This record gives sequence, structure tokens and C-alpha cells, in this order.
Amino acid sequence: MRSFHEGQLVTLVGENEELEAIVVHAPSLVKVEVAVPDTGDGRVFRTVHAKRLRERSTPGEHDDALRRLIRRTAGAGHGGPRGLGSGRRGHSHPSGHRTTGK
Repeated sequence: MRSFHEGQLVTLVGENEELEAIVVHAPSLVKVEVAVPDTGDGRVFRTVHAKRLRERSTPGEHDDALRRLIRRTAGAGHGGPRGLGSGRRGHSHPSGHRTTGK
């Protein structure tokens, strides 16, 4: 079984089409989050099954735009380690009950 790493150039194989994509995050061997060009929305993130991805070595025409999308959203939690909350520091859990002083 192949494993994918962040930033890897891949092709997303669909029923009717093949799209250039870049791996954003690979949380498991089966699930992979990729950035792909979308006809309606410009560029989007999709979570796909690893069987739908093929490695590619030649750069595509959309790669620069996809890398900009990944860089722009990196602060919002994409591309970093998962499971660490929303990525913000402080206030990691709610405060306890405040007494009224009675």
C-alpha cells in the first residue's frame, strides 16, 4: 500500500476526469486530504480515498495556485498536525463554576 506525504504532486482519478492535485494532509493510509482546482469555486480541499490518487512527477498548470491556497489556509489548521484542537493557544478547557460568595 502506498503512503502519501504533504506537498506531494498527485492526480485525482475520477469516473470522468483526472485532476491535478497536491496532498495537504494524510491522516491515514486510506484517507488523504488534497487541494484540487474546481471549476465552480476556483480551488478547494477534498478528502479522498488513497486508491483514487496517482503519483505524478511533472508540474501542472494549477500547482502554483494550489500551493498558494495551502499556504494561505495553513494558519487555519490545514497542513498541520491534527488532534490539537483549533490550533489556538490558551483557554484549552472551560473554567470551573464561579461561586457567588455565600
